[in-house]
Amino acid sequence: MQLPKTWVWQQSDWPHFRWDQGVLAQALACARLAQGKVLGVTQLLDAKLSLEAVATILAENGVTTSAIEGERLDFDAVRSSVARHLGLPSTGLPDPPRAVDGLVEVLLDATRQYDSPLTAERLFGWQASLFPTGYSGLHKILIGTLRGEEPMQVVSGRIGHEHVHFTSPPREGLEEGLDRFLAWFNASPTDLNGLIRAGIAHLWFVTLHPFEDGNGRLARAITDMALSQDERQPLRFFSLSAQILRERESYYNILERTQRGGMDVTAWLAWFLAQVTASATAAEKTVDDTLAKARFWLRHQATDLNERQRKVLNRMLDAGLDGFKGGINTRKYMSLTKTSRSTAYRELSELVEKACLKPTGKGGRSSGYEIVMT
Repeated sequence: MQLPKTWVWQQSDWPHFRWDQGVLAQALACARLAQGKVLGVTQLLDAKLSLEAVATILAENGVTTSAIEGERLDFDAVRSSVARHLGLPSTGLPDPPRAVDGLVEVLLDATRQYDSPLTAERLFGWQASLFPTGYSGLHKILIGTLRGEEPMQVVSGRIGHEHVHFTSPPREGLEEGLDRFLAWFNASPTDLNGLIRAGIAHLWFVTLHPFEDGNGRLARAITDMALSQDERQPLRFFSLSAQILRERESYYNILERTQRGGMDVTAWLAWFLAQVTASATAAEKTVDDTLAKARFWLRHQATDLNERQRKVLNRMLDAGLDGFKGGINTRKYMSLTKTSRSTAYRELSELVEKACLKPTGKGGRSSGYEIVMT
């Protein structure tokens, strides 16, 4: 019996995607402008500051690409792994778990080696790196190979009232389907716009759903690789995953609508380009924060500070002006430095005297201190 054509991969012309270039023209122009602005701002950074900005973006990318799938990673552990891989200081940061290291290695390989072919073997290695124990949570899964014969569905709702959001293509023919995707990715038409190509690559791979787990994270890594290829540089200065997390509900909604539709993916690409614009715009703040941090330490290069004080100041600077809600106070200082209340109070007072911190102006339980940025 022939199945009803519910899914995009069941269409007779799959995977010949099409779109309305005229409809996308404005969204594409906005995305290009935002992309150009953030890349222009990064020209103000020297090599060391570029790495620090990339480290911030990469750590955010690692945390958010996992959070989209409902997995919460410790930011400090991700930051630690990123710092070690980039050769940046990691003093005071925890040793990252193997799975966190594996995720960071995937994200770095996708961008640093953006000009190397994307092969099945490379994808198998990426997927295995995401699950170094062979388990996803409490469940043993297939790693480093394609998914098994069991059909895969994304389902929500209680038993008897389930809603099927997506059904993957059957296992039979999956090798050929993945090979077709990889051949296209490695030899895309030269006249295909790079941002459009990144959006198509994301949709195509996540629809194939070739692995038992990790498909979403791998789709976003492939998207980062496509964006690096578009920009011709191995450093990512904006995190699309962070923007997708902010729009998580609309992300899944547009994916479901697209995967239930025909081969016209104009709506998906319009949504995707809007996220590129938003993520690039948000990244300008990260670059500004990196420059502000450099200026702060330039002013205080001769200031006598102990290791605990430097650690707290760096944490506040890394978090940005809005990162420490209410500023730093004695309790937070004690927690970050594992020191006594009296020591925390004394060292905070010293930081105020040395013009590193200033009172927030709020009294009572809301009292605290914020970074002096000028």
